[in-house]
Amino acid sequence: MSVAQVWKSSKFTIERCEGKTPGTVIFRLAGPFTARDMYGSLSPAALRNTFESEDAAKHTLHILDLTEVPYIDSAGLGLIISHYVRCQGRSVRLVVAGASSRVVQLLQMTHVDKFFPRFETIEDAEQSHA
Repeated sequence: MSVAQVWKSSKFTIERCEGKTPGTVIFRLAGPFTARDMYGSLSPAALRNTFESEDAAKHTLHILDLTEVPYIDSAGLGLIISHYVRCQGRSVRLVVAGASSRVVQLLQMTHVDKFFPRFETIEDAEQSHA
């Protein structure tokens, strides 16, 4: 009998904030990055607007802070890839910071890790852009 793992103590949230380096925006994600958790917390339009706002579009570096993300499913992975494609169309660099070993394994297994650089911390990611 298999048992599903449930992240009862975590609610999915996403926060957009300015980085310390000019031209940098940070998307801080927390909680399971899954379809159930994403769309249970935000509407699809609100989630899309977080990534696609005019404010976010004026930046040349987007950092996905995954420090507080324990797990990503195919819907979360799809959202990351969609954002990567939008960034490429706007000549915006997308990087990932703070991914756990479990998330890194998923990125490597799906070969998505080849699309964008990965950094241990937000500070490391911002320094790469300076």
